[in-house]
Amino acid sequence: MAYVDNTMIIRRDLLARMADLFNEGKLIAEVDRIPLEMAPRRSAKSDRCCIYRERVIIKEKLIPLLGFDLDEYTDELKTLASYAEDALKRKNPINKILTVVDEACTSCVKNSYIVTNLCKGCVAHPCMMNCPKESISWNANGQAQIDPKTCINCGICMSVCPYHSIIYMPVPCENACPVGAISKDEYGIERINEEKCIDCGKCITACPFGSIMENSQIMDVMKSIKKEDEEIVAIVAPAVIGQFRSKIENVLGAIKKLGFSEVIEVAKGANITTANEADELLERLEAKAPFMTTSCCPAYVSAVDKHIPEMKKYISHTKSPMYYTAEIARAKYPKAKIVFIGPCIAKRREGMNDPNVDYVMTFEELSALFKGWKVEIEIENAVNLDKSILNHGRAYAASGGVAQSVLELKPYVNIKPVIVNGLDKKKINMLKAFAKTGKTSGNFIEVMACEGGCISGPSSNFDPKTGSKVYEKNLSDIIITE
Repeated sequence: MAYVDNTMIIRRDLLARMADLFNEGKLIAEVDRIPLEMAPRRSAKSDRCCIYRERVIIKEKLIPLLGFDLDEYTDELKTLASYAEDALKRKNPINKILTVVDEACTSCVKNSYIVTNLCKGCVAHPCMMNCPKESISWNANGQAQIDPKTCINCGICMSVCPYHSIIYMPVPCENACPVGAISKDEYGIERINEEKCIDCGKCITACPFGSIMENSQIMDVMKSIKKEDEEIVAIVAPAVIGQFRSKIENVLGAIKKLGFSEVIEVAKGANITTANEADELLERLEAKAPFMTTSCCPAYVSAVDKHIPEMKKYISHTKSPMYYTAEIARAKYPKAKIVFIGPCIAKRREGMNDPNVDYVMTFEELSALFKGWKVEIEIENAVNLDKSILNHGRAYAASGGVAQSVLELKPYVNIKPVIVNGLDKKKINMLKAFAKTGKTSGNFIEVMACEGGCISGPSSNFDPKTGSKVYEKNLSDIIITE
């Protein structure tokens, strides 16, 4: 879930500054000034130990935004201008999704259990007496202390303390990851295990230091927009309805004003997904399958591939709305660059594997592009909506939307939905149990990795509650006008 915090504001500011410099033709000349401007010499306050470290971190955050992976950042003297030059010359974006900013990732301790000053130094010593590794001793003040070298994070000390003076303090990114794909290396820096990672993006929104970044494709998109001899088509996820406090007609118009040749709602492809999903479910039920699960959330599909292989036989073969919309766009514009715009990091992976999708851009990057290129969302730029799109396709943005769409389009299908609203460790285990036993309370399992659905994706513009309200209002306005 994307809640507004300072790390998010900094990331969006970096994107907007970069987009502005690109638009003005000043990127190479002035990109190295961004860290100096954001952490000036006489700054009244720095969130780090000093402005010099702040500047290093800003530089390291700009490198993935320019589209390069920090694991390949070996020459610390290489300037941002050099990276910008390389980005302007490259023909294809890199195929790695996430990267860790080492300098920003230094504040989370490995030991998850902490003794607070509420400790009374009681005579009973239940924490020490019950510790299986004898990791607890007493300091000079007569309070308990935990030796992080021997502690195994079992939590017994916390459960037996009569004063609740021992607290659990997890590493936020590790705690948020539903599949255990992130952990510390020997230097105390978090590393992402590509073989386990499902690209859900929960680590990005969980990290309070903004140390996990996407390797952005915004430079590639901006280059294509500026090429006069190249068509570029935007296919926009249904979740766009919950991203801006403006009617969708105006938002799509603003996207076109950026320089896109055409803008197509991915809800058009969602209508195809719905029809195919309903037919496939009916076929499977007639063949006595116990249930079928959705396949439109790429993070969930990746979770099945890497962590729940027993579920593969139950997952739908129907393609995602992005796939069908990109197919439509490619047929109409065979030589165009096609850009999917949405709230999802996992869609980058799906886009890399789809021959009809050239680039993936997030709503966060879209907003930065609006700001950097000074494009306002105005009624004067509004486009006419595609009347062939049924509103249940736009409902894919929210949790329960796929099941709702199938029910609306083909009510004769005997659908009994089971809604898995967001993936965490418990729900991964629940899905494993479904796959192992072949039993659930329904026959159609809809899974979305983000709680609340795509409108709450890791690269959304609003927190889930606000995004849901904006989505419901804008969707109702579409229904009224049609």
